[in-house]
Amino acid sequence: MNTLNKNKLKSFLIILLLAGLLLTACSEEGASEPEKIETNEESGPIKIGIAFDSFIIERWERDRDIFVSTAKDMGAEVNVQNANGDVEKQKEQILYLIEKKMDVIVIIAVDSGALSNEVKKAKDAGIRVIAYDRLVNNANVDLYISFDNEAVGRFMADAIIERLDGKGEIIKINGPAKDNNVSLVNKGFDEELAGSNIQVIDTYYASEWKGEEAFNYLSDHPGEADRAKAVMCGNDSLAGQAVRYYAEKRRAGSIPIVGQDADLDACQRIVEGTQTMTVYKPIERLAREAAGCAVRLARNSFNPELVMNDGTYDVPYVSIDPMMVNKDNIDSIIIGSGFHLREDVYLKER
Repeated sequence: MNTLNKNKLKSFLIILLLAGLLLTACSEEGASEPEKIETNEESGPIKIGIAFDSFIIERWERDRDIFVSTAKDMGAEVNVQNANGDVEKQKEQILYLIEKKMDVIVIIAVDSGALSNEVKKAKDAGIRVIAYDRLVNNANVDLYISFDNEAVGRFMADAIIERLDGKGEIIKINGPAKDNNVSLVNKGFDEELAGSNIQVIDTYYASEWKGEEAFNYLSDHPGEADRAKAVMCGNDSLAGQAVRYYAEKRRAGSIPIVGQDADLDACQRIVEGTQTMTVYKPIERLAREAAGCAVRLARNSFNPELVMNDGTYDVPYVSIDPMMVNKDNIDSIIIGSGFHLREDVYLKER
């Protein structure tokens, strides 16, 4: 082989290697920074519709901004819908996105058990469907991407077990029963408690994830509230209002209260000692992964290895690990990751 042909072969092999590095696939471990996928004049840009439950919970606006930014960087257009917690409105919005001929529809379900018909209509129209963070039950979505919610429950239980030395009576204040994640968190929580002498004396479901529902429940059930030695809360908004209730009883800081989402005010309470722990879920990674997977689904180039049963079907599943956060590790996990700034968390240091 002459020198010219050798150089051509070498250049060709380098091009192949670079192409292989660029075409990374989304997997159950998650992809890194999503690559930009070029569009052409015939197909046009990828169109993604994303239907949010609401923006009541602090984290959803962050999910939205990261998802939209990542998808746009990859050459996709994003149509954002907000149902404000109304499942009938969310159904209408999904039908609207079908009518607008989206390539992919991403759903953060208001009610995990109420959207199977809308998912079927989308799939019948040739549209791929992603269940984001919350599984849509009995719907056979093309992808479910979320955190390990049973692990979230186990983290909550572990924090309470440690603080109560494995014994005592507690209350659970959950999010809505219609949210599939609530059942998964409870499954992990209850299984972890099974080997202890901790007894759940009452369980309440906040119908709309509103923090004041926790305060109102405790105020309306003073007997249970006074007996409780700890409170498991479905998220940090509910935990904040539980802390408020016990602060009025001068018990804040003496009763373990746990939540999830690592909201800024929850992190402030942790360093102040009024909330025991929260669960940090790397939202930026979830939103970026979901945007990358949506683009790959639109291009039919995605096949994860994990599955999750939705009650009827085994659906492709991408799982992301959460992390327990308490006073001992909040600096390394929350501040070290840049999720919140130190000056915002440690208010007393200002």
